[in-house]
Formats: sequence, C-alpha cells, structure tokens
Amino acid sequence: MYLQITKNIQFTRNLKVNGLVREFNFRKISGPPDELFHVDVVDDRGNRIMFRMQKTNDGHWRFLYPTMPGWILEAEGGLHGIIEDELQTDSSSLSNF
Repeated sequence: MYLQITKNIQFTRNLKVNGLVREFNFRKISGPPDELFHVDVVDDRGNRIMFRMQKTNDGHWRFLYPTMPGWILEAEGGLHGIIEDELQTDSSSLSNF
C-alpha cells in the first residue's frame, strides 16, 4: 500500500512596502502540479487583499492575476525572496529526519 503525505506549508512574514511594514500571510496550495501560494495582506483601511503567486519557468514567483494595488505590485521581488527563503528552510529541516 502506498501512502502519500503532503506537508501543509503556511507562514507569516513582515515586509516593508511603500514605507510601511505589512504582514503577509502565505499558504502553499497543494494539488495542482504547478507550485502555487495563496497570499493575503491588509491594506490601510483594514480590507484584506488576497492573491496568488505561481512559480514560473524562469524560477521566479510571480502574481497569477496582477490586478491589485500598486504597492503590492512593487513588493513582488520581496515576496519572491520570502517564499524562496521559507522553502529552503523547510527543505533543510526535512533533511534532518
């Protein structure tokens, strides 16, 4: 019998965007063969903005549907770095088992 276990990956990181520190929440979406993250953040008015980031063929995490406020679009490079750091940290902790 073959049993496949998929680890749930979710984390929160702070990133300074447009002069303000914002809290971004990340959750890896399992299932599709593409690597995909659901991300959400709160704007100045307290509204939650949700979007998805997908890993492209060139290895960068990009917005799946880039229709959001400009301050989030400016953060794409920083969000890419956060996701990559977390995935590397997660894979190195799994190698200890």
